[in-house]
Amino acid sequence: MTDKNQDNKIQELQFLEQNLQNLLMQKQAFQMELSETQAASKEVEKAGDEVFKIIGQLMIKTNKKEMKEELENKDKILSLRVSTIEKQETSLAEQLEKLRDEVMKGMKK
Repeated sequence: MTDKNQDNKIQELQFLEQNLQNLLMQKQAFQMELSETQAASKEVEKAGDEVFKIIGQLMIKTNKKEMKEELENKDKILSLRVSTIEKQETSLAEQLEKLRDEVMKGMKK
């Protein structure tokens, strides 16, 4: 393997590692939001007939049934996003591993 080819593979490796880090940060943010949404759903279940929703700097009384539906939809969307990111993460990790092996073989020569 030529030095230029090896350098290109190392740059690609760094790029993939950075992409993986960004993906992991996105996943963590979505997981936190999902956890907050699930906690809010539990609180809505425990609540009496009156529930409130924060919009901007206002707290507004809202319909409990609508709020539950909104939280359920948000939960589904966030779960789907986390699942999609996990698939991307797996694919990227496989690419990284393959490229690492190629780079290491190139260094041994």
